[in-house]
Amino acid sequence: MKTKKLIIISIIIITILLVSLYLKNESISKEREQGIENFPSSYKPYLELIAKKHPNWTFTPLYTNLDWEYVISQENIFGKNLVPLNYQDSWKNTTPGQYNVEVDSGWVDSSKQAVEYCMDPRNFLNEVRIFQFESLSYDAYSNNLTGIEKILYGTEFYNQIVSYYDANGNNITMSEKYSDLILKAGKTSSVSALHLASRIKQEVGPFLSHSSISGIVPGFEGLYNFYNIGATSSSEPMGAIKNGLQYAKDGKGASEQTKTKYLIPWNTKDRSITGGGIFIGSSYINKGQNTIYLQKFHVYDNSGNELFWHQYMTNVLAPYSESKSIYNGYKNSGLLEGNLNFIIPVYNNMKKVPQESPNINSENFQDDNTKVYCNNMGNVNIRTGPSTSYEILTTVTYQDKMTRIKKGIGNQDRWDKVILENGVIGYIFQTYVTEVPKTQIEKIDVTIDNTTIQKGETKKLQISITPKEASDHKVIFTSSNPDVLLVDEEGNIKALKSGTAKITVKAEENDVKAEIEINVYSKVTGINLNYEEISLQVGDSFKIEATILPEDANNKNVTFSSTNNDIAEIDNSGNIKALSEGQCEVVVSSVDSKEVTASCKVNVVRKLEDSEIHFDTSINVNGFEISGIDYDKNTILDLKNAITTDLEIEITNFNDEPLSDTDLIGTGCKVKVKENGITLREYKVIIYGDVNGDGKINSVDLLVLQRYILEIDNLPDVFKKAGIINKVNKKPTSIDLLLIQRHVLGIKIIEQ
Repeated sequence: MKTKKLIIISIIIITILLVSLYLKNESISKEREQGIENFPSSYKPYLELIAKKHPNWTFTPLYTNLDWEYVISQENIFGKNLVPLNYQDSWKNTTPGQYNVEVDSGWVDSSKQAVEYCMDPRNFLNEVRIFQFESLSYDAYSNNLTGIEKILYGTEFYNQIVSYYDANGNNITMSEKYSDLILKAGKTSSVSALHLASRIKQEVGPFLSHSSISGIVPGFEGLYNFYNIGATSSSEPMGAIKNGLQYAKDGKGASEQTKTKYLIPWNTKDRSITGGGIFIGSSYINKGQNTIYLQKFHVYDNSGNELFWHQYMTNVLAPYSESKSIYNGYKNSGLLEGNLNFIIPVYNNMKKVPQESPNINSENFQDDNTKVYCNNMGNVNIRTGPSTSYEILTTVTYQDKMTRIKKGIGNQDRWDKVILENGVIGYIFQTYVTEVPKTQIEKIDVTIDNTTIQKGETKKLQISITPKEASDHKVIFTSSNPDVLLVDEEGNIKALKSGTAKITVKAEENDVKAEIEINVYSKVTGINLNYEEISLQVGDSFKIEATILPEDANNKNVTFSSTNNDIAEIDNSGNIKALSEGQCEVVVSSVDSKEVTASCKVNVVRKLEDSEIHFDTSINVNGFEISGIDYDKNTILDLKNAITTDLEIEITNFNDEPLSDTDLIGTGCKVKVKENGITLREYKVIIYGDVNGDGKINSVDLLVLQRYILEIDNLPDVFKKAGIINKVNKKPTSIDLLLIQRHVLGIKIIEQ
């Protein structure tokens, strides 16, 4: 019986151990399970914004299973995290006896606030700073010479052949460039070559003369340390540099096996770049510290080593700074759309709202918990801090709601700290937010005395708001068609042209709105005829063309009549038939506005035989229009010489003013064929490109035609025809403007 109990107990213990082992393995497998859905809710909105912009990027949570306060207590130890001496006090440890004590030359211990700010990954989940979490393992897809060179651009390493000094001071020039050595180092060490290039820029800067890689530091001639490995802090002048070069010399007492592994001594630039890459890979990346963040903050180790001691750099802002450099490198090399993965730590019991940057003065803000909304019609940036120098997290637009958790105060430009409805926390310029009132608009009624108004008329909309307590709340007026109907912020509408527009009245504070549709009626104000006077021969037919003004008139119907149907009659389409010799008028009347009329004088003369007048074959005669006149031979005399007839020829300008033989023929000129002083036929001249009638094609014509196209000025029909250079469209367009310009510049002469 006792044996049976022992067996049962053993089975239970084994089962518990197996379950525990399973759960542990399950935990390990999930701690790096890729996908935004595997992150805590406070991470997700930021990552979703980044993923929307970069769909090829992936995100992996690293569940450290470490308590947040415990992590901070282990990192907030004197000398472990440093900031520059010239930083403001909020960045520094101000404990008496430790304040401004130089742990390294120019560097002092950081404050707890600085550590908390720099360690909370949520502060850096934007397109730029997320690169401190980029996986740093070698990837043949994105690691290439082109990408490395673009990261090195702007430094003396860029496209540069490698040369160095040996221990005897001899200068040795290699056949490879720095990018060649870096790519080889990446392949050898299994570390991203792009990361190695960025790390070199971060550690030694843009100049080849940096002491760590100059090869001429006294006592360390011919030694190089491109990554400042072993360059621990020291109060001695150039102490950190010398410590790093000592490591390059002998590994600071490392075993022969270790020195062989890391290619020590680093007495060539090739050995330093490759050996340092192997050091970074084996000492950090291959131990699970495969991001800039994890190399700075030792919160994870896949070798089971004690945490918080194996930290590559002491600058608390190193991941923040390096991330910008890496981002710029990827951006310049066109690699931002590559398949990048980011490994982001997660801690237990993290604060709901991440620690503020020490740069942000808490005295400029007061705690708040007010619902607000964006009052700007365009996009407004939400930034990581209260200044335009901070990165953009996302944008909001009109009426997007948020909760203000800190309100900016003081006399300077004020920003508010807000939480958006999707959970993103950031800063918005205070001008662009309005508090949501407790009593809100529930209903809006909009009316007008007549929903059809005349073009040019101005009226005011009548607005009624429910409840009355909200009657003074702001509403926004918009027009669905501002070309037809304009509305101002007071509800005054102005009819601009014929058409229909819907006016929307919307509460600024919520989605309550009302709409009203308004028709704009455009009455006929004038009629233009293509001819004011014509001469027809008995039996001739001619179509009079009427242009209704304005162009957007609603009712363009007209009626035609003749003052003497025995001389000339006209049908409902404007076709005139000359019946007998004499004079009369044809009258065109608007159906919409009967008082608006236009008339054309009709002179009916004897029939002119074709044999009585002949035009040179170079001239085009189409009905009563003449074109095809040579632009270089367009004087009055030139045209007269092109006409053969025994009848009298009189040529006037468009205004019937006589012209001399030396005057230029221009668009609109009238060629009158007369007998005994009576005009038997009249032709109008068209010179394509000459739209002002002076017989020249120059910049004046460009201006005249442009004003017509922009509907600033109108043009008589004959000048409109002269403006249709391509002879295809019904009216001039911007293409015709271009053709005139090419003529004026001598690029291509307009064909007549």
